[in-house]
Amino acid sequence: MIRAHIPGRPDEPEPAEPASSPARVWLDPHAGLRARLQEGLLARRIVFVSGVLDDDAAARLSAQLLTLDAEGNRPIRLELQNLRGELSAVVTVMGILEVLHAPVHGCVSGELAAPVLGVLAGCTHRTGYPNATFTLSEPRMHLAGTATAVSAREQQMLRMLDTVYFKLADVTGRPIEEIREDARRGRVLTTGQAIGYGLIDAQEAGGPRAANA
Repeated sequence: MIRAHIPGRPDEPEPAEPASSPARVWLDPHAGLRARLQEGLLARRIVFVSGVLDDDAAARLSAQLLTLDAEGNRPIRLELQNLRGELSAVVTVMGILEVLHAPVHGCVSGELAAPVLGVLAGCTHRTGYPNATFTLSEPRMHLAGTATAVSAREQQMLRMLDTVYFKLADVTGRPIEEIREDARRGRVLTTGQAIGYGLIDAQEAGGPRAANA
């Protein structure tokens, strides 16, 4: 005999509810280590910067530099590793470097690409590790809005770019027209070439402790 299935009959078990999995939050196992490393570096007046220098990162970097400067006039070491940046953020940090009382030793490893070269140029003493490369290039501009707004923003960006170029011309002793042309061509310098260009003073000979000697 064929029996019809009637949902909800007492002799039929109700379908089981699917088991729900509890949400899991994966904590960064290295977060504590990174915090301790950063504290240790700051205690030695070393600031490590890598990745993309945007406005938020520039605010944090500025706070670290100003804090160390307020703590004393001993040299600050600024480690710049594979750093790229937004033009507005670079100009912000350049302004902070201008007002620090403590000398700042900027040291480059990996690639440093424009416009972040302006941050390096703002340092009192500049060196590069043997593997470093320095790229002079024009920053990309993404502008949108009305014609008036775009024109105003473009003029603002060009003024900030001039701030970077004038600083590079100042530290290298080269005409600003040459700096502009090298940026247009995307000129890449090795550490040795950067020394000859006047961008850095010397090749880095030792580790971070050499800066505090």
